[in-house]
Amino acid sequence: MTGVIRRKWNNASVRVKLLVAFIIPVALILAVNIYMYIGVNTMIARVDEIYAANVSLNDLSDSLTFLQNSMKEYLESKGTAALNDYYRAEQDYRNGLYALDLKYSGTAVYAMQENIQKQSEVYLQIAGETITAKRGRNVEKYKATYEEAVVIYSDLQNCINSLNNEQFKKNTADYSVLLSSLKYMEIITISILFFIGAVNIVVVFLITKSMTLPLTDLSRAANEVAEGNFDVLVESVEGNDEISVVSKAFAKMLESIQRYIAEIRNSVLRESQLKEHELVMENRMKEVQLRSLQAQINPHFLFNTLNAGEQLAMMEGAEKTTEFIENMADFFRYNIKKIDNDSSIAEEVALVDKYIYILNVRFTGEIHYSKDIDGDVTEIRVPSMILQPIVENAVNYGIRDIDWEGHINLRVYKEGGYVFLSIKDNGVGMSREQIDKILAGEPMGDTDIQHSSSNGIGLQNVIERLQIFTGQKDVMEIFSEGKDKGCEFVIKVPMHV
Repeated sequence: MTGVIRRKWNNASVRVKLLVAFIIPVALILAVNIYMYIGVNTMIARVDEIYAANVSLNDLSDSLTFLQNSMKEYLESKGTAALNDYYRAEQDYRNGLYALDLKYSGTAVYAMQENIQKQSEVYLQIAGETITAKRGRNVEKYKATYEEAVVIYSDLQNCINSLNNEQFKKNTADYSVLLSSLKYMEIITISILFFIGAVNIVVVFLITKSMTLPLTDLSRAANEVAEGNFDVLVESVEGNDEISVVSKAFAKMLESIQRYIAEIRNSVLRESQLKEHELVMENRMKEVQLRSLQAQINPHFLFNTLNAGEQLAMMEGAEKTTEFIENMADFFRYNIKKIDNDSSIAEEVALVDKYIYILNVRFTGEIHYSKDIDGDVTEIRVPSMILQPIVENAVNYGIRDIDWEGHINLRVYKEGGYVFLSIKDNGVGMSREQIDKILAGEPMGDTDIQHSSSNGIGLQNVIERLQIFTGQKDVMEIFSEGKDKGCEFVIKVPMHV
């Protein structure tokens, strides 16, 4: 996420960067002011809530006084207006009781509220009995109940005043806490504003530095180029703003000039290297042709002799001998025809089949051979004679002199845009040192398995021809777990060369 934001910032224009440098501090200051405004209003509302309980208790006391006076006035006048005032005062007092809610003000305060409510119920009941007795002209009763109501009224007023005083003390403490909080918020807000101002200064400094530093570097490089120094280094600038575009354009121009000068200086060297490479290629091809000619041993005479032997074997009814001579002829014919050409994977596999057949005739079936070929890749072209030398190496140096049953497995498969040709044996294996020497093309003494081969084409020759054919270096890998653990040669060829 941070990397995405950084890329977007680098790609922003100078105008956008300046707007961001202005808008962000303004937005932060506005947010702090809004927060301060909301906090102050919240505290003011809290102050109102603090003293609302005292106001309610004062209203309740006034309602009780009005109720007592209304009852007294009715007893003295027995007028309908006074009776209506009484009932209205009674309802107002009941509403005041219901509205009074001090259960969050502490256990003692809440207990006093419950006591007031209970005494009020008793008072209202006695007051109601007094009014009823007055309306029924029961003088003795309403005088007695009125006197009792006066006593309860006096107690109620004392309780309400006591509760009002307790609540006022608590509200005064809460007010002090709120006042301290308000001052604390004021200090925090001022600190935040100072912090935002400091951060804003740092941000503006960094933004201007990110814009002026590339310009300073560009100016220095331009002065050196003007003095004839084309090897000056221009620092890479990230982003796609106007300054970055100019810096990158100047760097590309300077790079083009340096490349042009370097090409002029190195043209002669490149030509000599090209000629040297051509000579190496020519020598390699001559080496292959020479070894092929050495292996042919007058091919026309050899083929005529093999054909005559095949016909003689057929006349005598020797089918196995006929098959052996036919495979021998096909094997040598392939060697001669394909030595300078490429071939398909199917042709290379067929040559290995014939070679294994010839060897099993020579060694009475001691070589156990299996193959697993992906039919989708058999028509892909490869250099000729790349599998048979490796199989021959596996036989001569892998399973020839082992005391257990020798196996060779040929596998052709595709993976990740490449075709892999694997020749695996269960022979004596190789050390890591031997593998490194083969892949590096280093000599290995008298038993140089990378160059020794009865058909004259060694492993190093196979590797070099694969590198030339594919244009890649990593064309072969060799795997072995150690002594008597077998060995696997894997050729890697692109599917589209």
